[in-house]
Amino acid sequence: MLRERGHEVLRLPLLRIEPVADAELGAGPWAAVLFTSANAVQAVAVHSRFRELATLPVYTVGRRTKAAAIAAGFASVASADGDVNALIRLVASKRPTASSRPLLYCAGKDRAGDLAGALQVLGLSVETAVVYRAVMVDNLPIEVRAAFVSGAIDAVLHYSARTAAAFATASARAGIGDLSTQARHLCLSAQVAAPLEAAGAKAIEVASEPNEQALLALIGRT
Repeated sequence: MLRERGHEVLRLPLLRIEPVADAELGAGPWAAVLFTSANAVQAVAVHSRFRELATLPVYTVGRRTKAAAIAAGFASVASADGDVNALIRLVASKRPTASSRPLLYCAGKDRAGDLAGALQVLGLSVETAVVYRAVMVDNLPIEVRAAFVSGAIDAVLHYSARTAAAFATASARAGIGDLSTQARHLCLSAQVAAPLEAAGAKAIEVASEPNEQALLALIGRT
């Protein structure tokens, strides 16, 4: 998407995703399935009980996760087009219950926010299944380090607090911590920006809304 807009792009994966083999989902049945990550969708898509879930209503945090769920074969998918708080509002408005069945939240081992707890406060029963883990990568590829040293990086886009923290750690390990803190850091939310602030980043900008469109809109600002 960025290249189509005329930008030169370096990709820096900072988390290695590992599905949990035959993750324990619980007894079931459930009223609906909740996803806050496309990684969770992909892990469930290869689970031995996928067919049991595929016909259930699915609620996702954003459009990217929705697209992953549709591609995986889920029949009915709705997106909150925002963050976890937006997903909480969406699920609460739909109140997907069937014979008092709980909701199944398919999640990663490390999670930002408490989706299950917030929904339970609203009177909805939620069961959480850990279906993948994200292992932090703490080194920078040679080409990324070289781009910072040469001053070729105009901005860094950050989508999660964990990857922002991983970026700060990897930059320090690569000996370019001071250089990386001078760059523009464009963040999906204030929560994402927090690890960069702690690392001493000088130019942090936060999207007006927690979605990719608002994040990309920051690129053209000076």
